[in-house]
Amino acid sequence: MYKYEGLVVHQSHDDEGIIEIVDKEGVRALHFGSHARQSSMLLAEPDRLHSLYARAMMAGLMFHDTPREVLMIGLGGGTIAKFMLHQFADCRLKVVEFRGSVLKVARSHFGLPFDPRLKIKIGCGAQHVRQASQVQSEQHDLIVIDAYDHDGMAPEVSSETFFDNCRTLLAKNGLLVINLWGTDKDMFQQVAWNLGHVFDRRMLFLPVRNRGNVIGFAFGETMAKSGIKQLIDKAKHLEQLYQLEFPTYLLDLKRHNPNVFNRIIKS
Repeated sequence: MYKYEGLVVHQSHDDEGIIEIVDKEGVRALHFGSHARQSSMLLAEPDRLHSLYARAMMAGLMFHDTPREVLMIGLGGGTIAKFMLHQFADCRLKVVEFRGSVLKVARSHFGLPFDPRLKIKIGCGAQHVRQASQVQSEQHDLIVIDAYDHDGMAPEVSSETFFDNCRTLLAKNGLLVINLWGTDKDMFQQVAWNLGHVFDRRMLFLPVRNRGNVIGFAFGETMAKSGIKQLIDKAKHLEQLYQLEFPTYLLDLKRHNPNVFNRIIKS
């Protein structure tokens, strides 16, 4: 069967709806009943990040290049989790995914490994951070939020309360990275306000070129500021290391955050 201009290699249903995996021109993509790709993977290079938005989320490595204790809200095909396991030997990941059936296809069709450094919990991400923040703090130096269904971003993981709980769990020198959908103007503005209020406007936004995604970066209160020369050098180094477009990300961050860039970067 063909759908979304590609070959459907898997189709299933759960209580949340349809799950489809489609192969097209060497790329495997996860769909939730719509044309929008939830995850994508190069079949010939499964450990390399393919999706433009997932690649852009790694721009955070310019500010925090040795993640060790990572919390991820939303798994999808597991491509970001797989990349981090592959690239960072000392990194440990805790992933909260709402749909158990999504975890199954991440394992069966996207090569998400069984790894002692990877712990996956099936449940609500907002509920997890609420409960965890009541008993612990500063547990994670990196929090990655990529929680979407076929309708868009879940409101439970975009509220001020949710971000406040995330801040409790985030190390003071840590970084929160979130995938936002910029074409939903009302939702984007509300989430940006919530995030900015909780993190005292210590944040930058990176629109993903040729996509509707906007990646948000919120900085812990004691994260060391880097100078622009240092960041330029680091972007070039990271580009060689991971084959990702870090110099372009740095250029776009400066271009799209003219009023706050110097609050985050040393002049």
